[in-house]
Amino acid sequence: MRDAVRRYYFPLASLLLLALTIVGFWDNLVSDTGQPSNSDPKFIIHGVLCGAWIILLVAQTWLVRGGNVRLHRRLGIAGAAIATGVTLSTIWVFVVIWNGWAVMAPDVKINRLLLLSYSLFVILALRLRRRPDWHKRLIFIATLLMLDPVLGRVYDPLVVPLMTQMTEPQIDAAFLPWLILVWLGFFVSLAAYDAIVARRLHPVTLTGLLWFAAAWTIALML
Repeated sequence: MRDAVRRYYFPLASLLLLALTIVGFWDNLVSDTGQPSNSDPKFIIHGVLCGAWIILLVAQTWLVRGGNVRLHRRLGIAGAAIATGVTLSTIWVFVVIWNGWAVMAPDVKINRLLLLSYSLFVILALRLRRRPDWHKRLIFIATLLMLDPVLGRVYDPLVVPLMTQMTEPQIDAAFLPWLILVWLGFFVSLAAYDAIVARRLHPVTLTGLLWFAAAWTIALML
């Protein structure tokens, strides 16, 4: 079991993130391509870059799984460029649609708080690329820190249809607890990976989990 977890955790986790991204943005991609955001440059650029990041994450984890480290390192250059684009395009979106901190919902606040964290974790991952145990965790947590829009978008198509006995206000009230718990579940899964493979909690995993908890505390209290 330990060897299987070591070999398949990151490839399968990255595929799950890609699947959630496709489901969450299915309307933009397929079912409602005429919506205004699909003709807005800032959302187009941002969406393409974020999608490219997730696709590259899948490719990179499977390249490592297959032992093709040379191509993995070459694609890392593209990853650095894409990460820069994700950061800049997200800032662009944030600036344009900024309405003030006080009127933001907690799930919007958390997205603002975690942006720079994503960038910092990617920078650290690039600096520590010759330490695989640190590098892969930093990249994975960086991706998790930008997961809010994806999880927010999958709630209606995946979760709401299961809430047949709940009223609309109850469904709305359940969103934030669901978002936090599912999002936290990804960090817990990484901690479980550490426990099985390394038999200890890796410093990167611990740091990511603590910052995730701290950011949510700030978003909920301020």
